[in-house]
Amino acid sequence: MQSPQFILALQNQSVWDAWTKITAVCRARCALLLSFLGAVLLGATVFSAPSRVAAQAAAATRPNIVVIMTDDQTLEMMRVLTKTRQLIGEAGTTFSNYYCSFPLCAPSRATFLTGQYPHNHGVLGNSAPGGGYEALDHSNTLPVWLQAVGYFTSHIGKYLNGYGDHNTEIPPGWNDWQTLAREAYYDYTINDNGTQVPYGSNAEDYQTDVLAGRAVETISEAVAQQPFFLSIDVHAVHGGNAGALTAKLPNPPPAPRHVDAFKDEQSPKPPSYNEANVLDKPSVIQNLPRLTAPDVEKIETAYRARLASLLAVDDLVARVVNELAATGVLNNTVIIFTSDNGLFHGEHRIVSGKGYAYEEASHLPLLIRGDGFPQGVTRNQFVANIDLAPTIVDLANASPRRVMDGRSLLPLAKDPSLANARNLLIDQENYKAVRNKSFLYVEHNSGEQELYDMRPVTTNYDPYQLLSRHADSAYSQIMAQLASRVSMLRTCLGVSCEVQ
Repeated sequence: MQSPQFILALQNQSVWDAWTKITAVCRARCALLLSFLGAVLLGATVFSAPSRVAAQAAAATRPNIVVIMTDDQTLEMMRVLTKTRQLIGEAGTTFSNYYCSFPLCAPSRATFLTGQYPHNHGVLGNSAPGGGYEALDHSNTLPVWLQAVGYFTSHIGKYLNGYGDHNTEIPPGWNDWQTLAREAYYDYTINDNGTQVPYGSNAEDYQTDVLAGRAVETISEAVAQQPFFLSIDVHAVHGGNAGALTAKLPNPPPAPRHVDAFKDEQSPKPPSYNEANVLDKPSVIQNLPRLTAPDVEKIETAYRARLASLLAVDDLVARVVNELAATGVLNNTVIIFTSDNGLFHGEHRIVSGKGYAYEEASHLPLLIRGDGFPQGVTRNQFVANIDLAPTIVDLANASPRRVMDGRSLLPLAKDPSLANARNLLIDQENYKAVRNKSFLYVEHNSGEQELYDMRPVTTNYDPYQLLSRHADSAYSQIMAQLASRVSMLRTCLGVSCEVQ
């Protein structure tokens, strides 16, 4: 009997289309039945025994890959994820200078699925036209490439913004599809491989816990389908609907057991909080008023709720790691933990949101555990979300069908001495920016510019991005160099994105 992994490696498109229709309506629990149906569909004698053995042996050498992605989580918030830091960070590698190339949900998630900057994958916002689910070519993404080399692929949770609004299809590349058709913590629906499964407003319906249970179940069933790729995308810490529980719950609503976990917590107050003088900044920031008492209360309430919502995520991580250990596959699994983008809590007078190039929105957590990632170490090379797909492709020994803009993180994890002279593009519809180990430089569509000196060894070191040096003649040569980098990066593709 031929395995689904072997069958999926075939290049027969008509068979592939038929197979996709079958797998789209089945869960991982159908695995053994699908194996039988696949063998009948293609004919058990189409391929010789030696070729089957070779394909199965190749698949067996590839690691399982689990990606856990939060929504709008800042780097600072990692402090409350004690289980995550212990089970993934301390057991693996922490990348301390990890950046989002487009601090917005859908463009960032599309970059994860393609390894490309948004100007190449085409998702330039959260909604159509030009953004969200409908803007991405789903026929050519990471799960499709992984399926081609024998991976069982499963998605659980949030996908791209706009999914479920006018569509219920299952995109190519996914054997198992358990995706939120409505992004809420209660009173939501999950598209369970084509069947719409509603959830209510009881404690056991809390979204993060439901996704954790589904992830554990999927792992227990996917063990028979190794190697597997599991993408778990939680809604926390994004704001959302409290459903029928409303009124007394904060936004986002934490799990019932965590409602009061941070009731006395204060949001961080870095020097950039409610920034007093913003005359060095572009008009979009200059036009923001100083924070009022209601603004401060809104920020504090939301911040406490966001922290509390992460505690259920921490529990999810522990449950996933424990299940991987219980099923005996933990040592052959690479686990990646990250966020799609960050969020502001009063820094630079920004009450909320994430669309700016400043650190709070673009500088994110990235922890990776597994073979190739040394235990308990931190790497400070500058990396970005364009690097996640190349890393996974490298781990899986897969063949991407796009020209990826990022690079695998495996060499950087193994060798901290590798060069760190890298310029990363941070992009939005209203600006283009470059971030490297020394500077943040921003060009706004309005013609305004910003330049922050991020060199710790200099007297002008500005980690909170308080004073833009764009008008300082002492930085004119640096400005010209960085402007050239932005010009190259804004249209780069593949190796041309490796701008030094």
